[in-house]
Amino acid sequence: MQYVKIKDAIVEQIESGQLSPREKLPAERKLAESFDTTRVTLREALSLLEAEGRIYREDRRGWFISPSPLRYDPSQTLNFTNMALAQQRTPNTVLLSAQSTVANKHAAQLLDLQPFSNVYQVDRVRYLENRPVVYVTHYIRPEFVPDLLRHDLTTSLTDIYREHYGMVYQSIRYRITTSTLLGETAQALRATSGTPAMVVERINYNQHGELIDCDIEYWRHDAISIESFATLVR
Repeated sequence: MQYVKIKDAIVEQIESGQLSPREKLPAERKLAESFDTTRVTLREALSLLEAEGRIYREDRRGWFISPSPLRYDPSQTLNFTNMALAQQRTPNTVLLSAQSTVANKHAAQLLDLQPFSNVYQVDRVRYLENRPVVYVTHYIRPEFVPDLLRHDLTTSLTDIYREHYGMVYQSIRYRITTSTLLGETAQALRATSGTPAMVVERINYNQHGELIDCDIEYWRHDAISIESFATLVR
């Protein structure tokens, strides 16, 4: 099948170093001409490469070579910034919105809230090397962190909790699924609608065992690698 051969040829160039991380591929028309194929066949090859996390697409900008993914260890409590810095990456966080609002159905379920309960909702986009890689929505129970919205929410919530409220994460429950990027989430990550995504859902408890907040992270799937180490007790 020709699209598989095209895919393998591009993989070979990536692995040999001829194509560098974040390098832009030629336009689809030019690529199709280079491989003496149709754009339909070329797109089949590009779709395979995207599914494998080898390349990513930015809306209206084209295709790029994926850099190494961020190693994400659920057993560690490192915040995004420290996790990225520990891996010699350059992180940044942009605050999109922060408000007090009535919890929607999803937030109420995750936080075990009564109907019409209020939460703080904080929406942020996180970047690696100036590339947006994850859209995060936090839902926070305000009784534990009054006046939270007055703080600089581009910084770590973990640090704000510890420094201003004497509260730390004691346990975290994870749920990891796959999905696609749509609507404002796709737009914020400069992705085309339907781009594959990894969804990390976290429910967080403080040192007293109280459920304090949750967050839902929509990652570009090529930008994250879930890795952990477990010691088995026999």
